[in-house]
Amino acid sequence: MSNLTLDHVVKRYSSVTVVKDVSLAIDEGEFVSLLGPSGCGKTTILRMVAGLIDPSGGTIRIGDRDVTRLPPNKRNIGLVFQSYALFPHLTVHENVAFGLRRKGQSGAALDARVGEALAMVRLAGYGERYPRQLSGGQQQRVAMARAIAPRPNVLLFDEPLSNLDAKLRDEMQIELKRLQRELGITTLFVTHDQAEALSLSDRVCVMQDGVIQQFAEPETIYRRPATSFVASFIGKPNRLAGTIRGGRVALHEQLELRSESDLSGDGRPVEVFIRQEAISLAATGDESVNRIAGTVALRSFSGPQVKYVVRIGSDQELVVEAPSSGPAGDLAPGQAVMLEVHPQDVLVLSRETAP
Repeated sequence: MSNLTLDHVVKRYSSVTVVKDVSLAIDEGEFVSLLGPSGCGKTTILRMVAGLIDPSGGTIRIGDRDVTRLPPNKRNIGLVFQSYALFPHLTVHENVAFGLRRKGQSGAALDARVGEALAMVRLAGYGERYPRQLSGGQQQRVAMARAIAPRPNVLLFDEPLSNLDAKLRDEMQIELKRLQRELGITTLFVTHDQAEALSLSDRVCVMQDGVIQQFAEPETIYRRPATSFVASFIGKPNRLAGTIRGGRVALHEQLELRSESDLSGDGRPVEVFIRQEAISLAATGDESVNRIAGTVALRSFSGPQVKYVVRIGSDQELVVEAPSSGPAGDLAPGQAVMLEVHPQDVLVLSRETAP
């Protein structure tokens, strides 16, 4: 297996730059997700690594090899597409064997390698079936088996779970993580689904407009976002305008909150982020927490959770999640409430960094 390095990689289409000076180092055996909204450049990066498109500038290395200008078949990479791209007229066995045959393998050695790959994705005994005889999840496993059979140095995934229903997607996330851990293959995974990226990855690279906003472990991305874009894109945050006042952050004239963020610079305009799940509707009596008085404006029931929109000022609102079976599960619009939030859950970022 090998590491993967992108050094000042750029991609332009005429006058439009879609990937802007991206440098990225992925360790051997690491699972990294490129995460961001549509058009942020993540799929373009994956296709440059795969050799499907050429970069306009910069260098791509797999291990010690410069592969920037090599064709895809010379890079020893495995690629799983969003659509799986299985050959409908070939059996499962022949689909998996396709890449091996192109590398010159045949006979018993090829059959053994195909059988090994199918066993890894828990499809032993499915070799004689055709793709049309398989479920969506099984087809996705065949695509994975085809990608790993040649024993690539790097494995690339282009939103491979997006076509599956929610339950199957959850199951395949577990399968994918299990397989990657067993094989130890350096993996680059493209997705716009933040839960998918956070649950699967060793590190997550969050992108916006062709630029890396933050590259870190999932918990760091979630708990300590580096920019306003990351803070607003990850999770379900409330985003409010505030001002630094006397070592606290003021949301309006009557409400000042404590925070563990940088609160220097009196009068500095800031963005305040408070995640919905970090807000409590149950009084704890803890004097170290922030207390916020408000009025329920809207209630929305969604099974195990109930979501409230709470008005906390003349023009500001907080969205709060609570267990529907808990003591705060049946609050009514118009009801006065007292919210609590810990200072470490009040994230304050300079307003200049906001998109």
